[in-house]
Amino acid sequence: MRLRSAPLEDWLRDYYFTAEIDISSSGVHSYSMAELRALTGLRHADVDRLVFDDGYSLGAPEVRAAVARHVGGVEPDHVMTTSGSGEAISLVLSALLQAGDEVVVVEPGYHLLSEYATALGCRISTWWLDPERDWRPDLDELASLVTPRTRAIIVNFPQNPTGATLTGTELHRLFAIADGVGAYVLWDGAFTDLTYDAPPLPSAPALYDRAVGFGTFSKAFGLPGLRFGWCVAPPALLTECVRIRDYTTLHVSPLVELLALGVLDNAQAFIRPRLEQAATGRATLLEWAAAHPDLVSLAAPAGGVTAFPRLKGLGDTDEFCDELFQKRGVLVIPGSCFGHPQHVRVGFGGRAEQLTEGLDRLADALTQARR
Repeated sequence: MRLRSAPLEDWLRDYYFTAEIDISSSGVHSYSMAELRALTGLRHADVDRLVFDDGYSLGAPEVRAAVARHVGGVEPDHVMTTSGSGEAISLVLSALLQAGDEVVVVEPGYHLLSEYATALGCRISTWWLDPERDWRPDLDELASLVTPRTRAIIVNFPQNPTGATLTGTELHRLFAIADGVGAYVLWDGAFTDLTYDAPPLPSAPALYDRAVGFGTFSKAFGLPGLRFGWCVAPPALLTECVRIRDYTTLHVSPLVELLALGVLDNAQAFIRPRLEQAATGRATLLEWAAAHPDLVSLAAPAGGVTAFPRLKGLGDTDEFCDELFQKRGVLVIPGSCFGHPQHVRVGFGGRAEQLTEGLDRLADALTQARR
């Protein structure tokens, strides 16, 4: 197995920590430890009582139960806690797929979902989201891609980087398409709680018995550095995940699970303020795009905290994004990281003043580039 370089991570590695204004992020404004303690009621004495023993392979029982309550419609024995959703995704893909399996992957999308399956030797069929449809998923196209040999359909809705998602009717049709060929649906639900014009979609594993759901604290919860995530899957598949984990991370840190339990028991205290902040940021971004129709073309994101506008007049945004960072201190992600070089990923989940200033500088740079 040989993984190719991840362009998104390569770009962020070079720019992320020195950006004056970051309007690239796919997450919300991060919480501090002090804020976590205030929102959970966690006391120093609670931490002091913690003993750094080894943990459970599938996660502490009380934490698995808390994840099940948060996700809804699933039992704790279907839950595995992980070091971020990245570990969950890589474990499930490694346990479920093998060379030669047919896999359908939605694009543009997060690199792990497609590249890991590619590295495993799977035969990839791409379910392309079309910018001419404002990135709206076409279920007829998905139906044309699956065959009796399709092992898995891998999706993330709401979607990174486009913000597109499914309706409830489309969700059920997706499961019907998968069921028709006996395929698994691997559902990256990192942005499940971040929706604006409709309520969050229900848990995929609660609706389809061959669905696997992934979740994380890195997006809606505002806790990316805690590195806590989970998957919800049939217990037999989790057993196979443990066989792989026994050679790698073994378990999640008991300190991480202690903090995670407090967060899960107070989930809306973390999510609600950041969702409100993101909704304001989304409105700011849409107003900005409407004020600059000569510079950008933008489909309104239905969920998540990223949008994927096209920068008019630019065939490739890499050099522009580099100059935007070097000369104006603003970080966005060039669309080449997602296979669409005329676009950029803009994040609107952070501080309002950063977003406004960053968009102003972006508009100035685009105006200069067109002269």
